[in-house]
Amino acid sequence: MRVLVAMSGGVDSSVAAVLLAEQGYEVVGATMKLWGGSSDSGCCSVSDVEDARRVAAQIGIDHHVFNFTEEFHEKVVDFYVDSHRRGLTPNPCVECNRHLKFHTFIERARTLGFDYIATGHHARIVKENGLSHLARGEDLAKDQSYVLSMLTGEQLEYVLLPVGEITKGRVREIAGDMSLRTAMKPDSQEVCFITSTSGRDGFLRSRIDLHPGDLCDKASGRIVGSVDAVELVTVGQRKGFGTLGDGSARYAVEVNLQARKVYLGRQSDLLVDSMAIRSLTFSHSPLVDGEMIAVQGSAHGRASRAMFFQDCLKFEEPHRKVAPGQTLAFYRGDVVVGSAIAC
Repeated sequence: MRVLVAMSGGVDSSVAAVLLAEQGYEVVGATMKLWGGSSDSGCCSVSDVEDARRVAAQIGIDHHVFNFTEEFHEKVVDFYVDSHRRGLTPNPCVECNRHLKFHTFIERARTLGFDYIATGHHARIVKENGLSHLARGEDLAKDQSYVLSMLTGEQLEYVLLPVGEITKGRVREIAGDMSLRTAMKPDSQEVCFITSTSGRDGFLRSRIDLHPGDLCDKASGRIVGSVDAVELVTVGQRKGFGTLGDGSARYAVEVNLQARKVYLGRQSDLLVDSMAIRSLTFSHSPLVDGEMIAVQGSAHGRASRAMFFQDCLKFEEPHRKVAPGQTLAFYRGDVVVGSAIAC
């Protein structure tokens, strides 16, 4: 069986290729060139392509580079910019997985006659009633099932996730034992197209108009300050807002883009009993109204129990607001059943 491994230039995808070769697959590596601009995040850079190429040569497999910059700009960068313009908080890594790594890459692999694609994500593929399902990785501290929660059942049948079966520590041990150049390479943490010099503010200001706004006390409605760009404020944000008169931290609890106002309150003001959702995706069988599931609202957040409905979630206990535009992953136990976008 032939498998095309998406080699990002990091240690996880390097070891994914090693494990699959050891399991008897005919392995070929491929690196996606996604971002054509400047990058200092350790993702999508020229050095990452070179690291992937060198690792492929070291383990004796062919390596290719696919230029998907046009698709990446359209599906991820433009989406990111437009979301901020509309006052939303997008997750570009989820959109990259949705459109590039598990759509365009799969299409290319199929065209080239591969039976599977593989990545270095820390999540597992489990079989249930003959169908492939996504599940949390063996190393829960590194679990990445949240950022893959939008995968469809059809896509999952074509995906292998070998490092999801082992811990991150074991991944580095394998890479170290083989003296792979990526063995001690740090994990990429930032958005690949946002540099540390310009930051999110500079990146967006060069593409859309950003507007100053008022900071208002949620309880009284009075103006207590100002913000340089309402479009950059995220619901739940604490940084930059100081404290209340009693020393309690202030959080952004509501953003009104049209009125150019950000309402501040206590952490308790972020708690809600329900949440509107949109853009549902399911891996196999859709959820039914009234079904109890576990919901996770961030990459490493704690899952909370909620009752599912087609247009909203009703939480068993008060839940911290999730910023509009963010992904919500749905679980039954450790198995992902679908996802949605918070409204």
